[in-house]
Amino acid sequence: MTSADETNVIAAFSEEHVERLTGVTRGQLRYWDRTNFFTPSYADENRRAAFSRIYSFKDVASLRVLNVLRNQNNISLQHLREVSRRLSHLAENKWTGTTLWVLKKRVLFQEPGDPTPREVLTGQYMLDISLERVVTDTRRDVKKLLARSDQQKGTVEQSRSINHNSWVVGGTRIPTRAIRRFSEAGYTAQQIIKEYPELTVEDIDAALSHERKLGNAA
Repeated sequence: MTSADETNVIAAFSEEHVERLTGVTRGQLRYWDRTNFFTPSYADENRRAAFSRIYSFKDVASLRVLNVLRNQNNISLQHLREVSRRLSHLAENKWTGTTLWVLKKRVLFQEPGDPTPREVLTGQYMLDISLERVVTDTRRDVKKLLARSDQQKGTVEQSRSINHNSWVVGGTRIPTRAIRRFSEAGYTAQQIIKEYPELTVEDIDAALSHERKLGNAA
């Protein structure tokens, strides 16, 4: 597994994580998905399956913007649906790739190259929402959410919300079987850490020891 693959794994968030990072409840997330207002980037056709809704980092940042609009600025969901439709040409960037303002419970936006903000629905030409700040704060909170405690280092754990109940290195989303495969391919502990910089030598030892136990039990 490459470092790029690792980034993709860490950038995938369950409903539980999204609720904690955005303030949008799981009930709201599911309602917004069901009514096609906000659909997660990675969604199984069978929404009743476990972990059928997985959100990207950009989804999380967008949902934080929506939470600010809904709960801090009292923008109606009906208005936000209209805004979403009008900004559909911006695709996944409509909530994070433009500059948004709020005026009298209406959303205004600024098209790239146009210095004057416009009201989305009427086109009329302000409370300023700094999307750059939202993204920065989201990165900070994601880093905090994914931070490992000292007690998790050198351990393995099993979680329903990670890799389909696979065994992973404690406090990470890195499967122990991935560590075993690298070891079987001749990678040293230090070489494996280059692939997964968040790991320690103790993590590698714990993962390999666990995999050996699984092999002996098979």
